[in-house]
Order: sequence, then structure tokens, then C-alpha cells
Amino acid sequence: MKQSLWTDDERYLDRCAELAEIARSRGESPVGSLLVVAGGIVGEGIEAGKSMQDITCHAEVEAIRQAVKAQGKDLSAATLYTTQEPCILCSYVIRHHRIGRVVIRQAVAHIGGATSAFPVLTTNKVEIWGAPPVVDFA
Repeated sequence: MKQSLWTDDERYLDRCAELAEIARSRGESPVGSLLVVAGGIVGEGIEAGKSMQDITCHAEVEAIRQAVKAQGKDLSAATLYTTQEPCILCSYVIRHHRIGRVVIRQAVAHIGGATSAFPVLTTNKVEIWGAPPVVDFA
């Protein structure tokens, strides 16, 4: 990986950590996520399942919702950054919107979309999704 990309990745992951700390301060799981297209942040998400009383308010889904409003449904040019490995639910949403790259700070083996027994994020077995995103663990 080029040094400039690594620096950008770290900067975006640092922002995710700030978002995760906001979630923690609100009594949520400490997860923060954002989507980047062409060097610009197009969506940010803070874990909010407890406060919103809605299990779908995961940080990744919230960031994707914002990005869809800004960019439209096809996010194939986007990179999603997140403090924790997207769960199976979030992985489905990532695949649906064809996000091209996912950068993860911490794996979550039992329910993670890449490392669990249900690798929704990386499978090639669902033809309508096309190719899986590039997944990088930072």
C-alpha cells in the first residue's frame, strides 16, 4: 500500500474512533463508521441501536444511509471505514450497495461478516451481488 493511502486510512480510522467514543459516551457499543468517495467523507455513523430502540441503527448502516442520500444507491466507488468488523446485517447492506472497499480496525469473529462462519461480506456465492469488496484489516 502506498504511504499516502496508509496515512489517509489512518486518518479516517482515527475519525471512526472519535465517533465510537461518542457512541460509548451515550451508552452504546463503541462503534464508529464512515464512507469516503474520492477523498471526501459522504457519510458518518455512530452506533445507536439502544438509544433509537432500532437494531438496524448500527454505525455502518447509519453511515451508508447518509452516503446514499448524498451519492445515490451505487456506492461502488466508496470505501467504508469502521472501528469493528461489520456484522452479518451490516455486511448485507454493504454488499447491496456494492461498496468497493472496507477497512476494519478490529475483527469480531462470532458475528463478523468476514471472519465468522457466515462470511456475507466476502462470499462469492450470491451472484447478484457481484464481486465482494476488498477487505483490509488495519
